[in-house]
Amino acid sequence: MSRTDYEARVAELGLELPDYSSRPYYGADYGSMKPHHITGNLLFLGGHTADDDQGNVRFAGRLGQDLTVEEGYQAARLTALNCLGGIRYALGSLDRVASVVRSLCFVVTTPEFEDVHKVSSGATDLFRDVFGPEVGLGGRATIGVMSLARRSSFEVWVTVEIRD
Repeated sequence: MSRTDYEARVAELGLELPDYSSRPYYGADYGSMKPHHITGNLLFLGGHTADDDQGNVRFAGRLGQDLTVEEGYQAARLTALNCLGGIRYALGSLDRVASVVRSLCFVVTTPEFEDVHKVSSGATDLFRDVFGPEVGLGGRATIGVMSLARRSSFEVWVTVEIRD
């Protein structure tokens, strides 16, 4: 896949990305923040969750109690779709992505839940599917946490290298 075919790849996969130019980034609903920050050739996305385009939390709850690994994986995948919308909003096109540098994932869990890595793969698998393994897979860390705002089960911070 050519590194400038990411918009076509999104269409080929049938993915529907949020359009933050028509409905502002929902992160502001959570407090003082902006959707992204660009410095040099790096894009830092604000935290993204699986909220729908109306701001409703999807897959609320705690892994190991309210949600299964499969549901957590879907929450992470929906979060990644929101991230792709955020990247497109920030850069004008996904075709400007040189690489996904890193993702820091937060999964709300019970103290006994240990499969946080399986949940986070919902996000990073989607980045890989869109950008390919060389560009779409960056470093990743996943942290199990006790809570996130509005009972979200998954949140991610993503850093992207920008291609001129």
